[in-house]
Amino acid sequence: MDGISLLTITVLAVFVGFEVVSKVSSTLHTPLMSGANAIHGIILVGAIIVAGQATHPWVLAVALLAVVLATANLVGGFVVTDRMLEMFRGRKPDKPAKPGAGATQGETKENTEATR
Repeated sequence: MDGISLLTITVLAVFVGFEVVSKVSSTLHTPLMSGANAIHGIILVGAIIVAGQATHPWVLAVALLAVVLATANLVGGFVVTDRMLEMFRGRKPDKPAKPGAGATQGETKENTEATR
């Protein structure tokens, strides 16, 4: 394939990928990210295998770059997934106030604020 064909395929893949991802609802985003993280893990293993079997220095350089980029992508994916899961978790209930901490027995919050 010539360079123009490869560039055309890349541009179309970016456009289609953007359109598909932008249409995903937030409810489905977290499971899809988890699946994508699994795929990135496989890519990382493949990059490590290629780096281990490289015979030419330029192949080793490209393979090590692939390892670094795949690692960054994998870690970033887990960070984003963790943040998304935090959004779905309920808030932790507030700790109940200890008796005698602030107001005396029999005083309510309204009474305390009214006297200030």
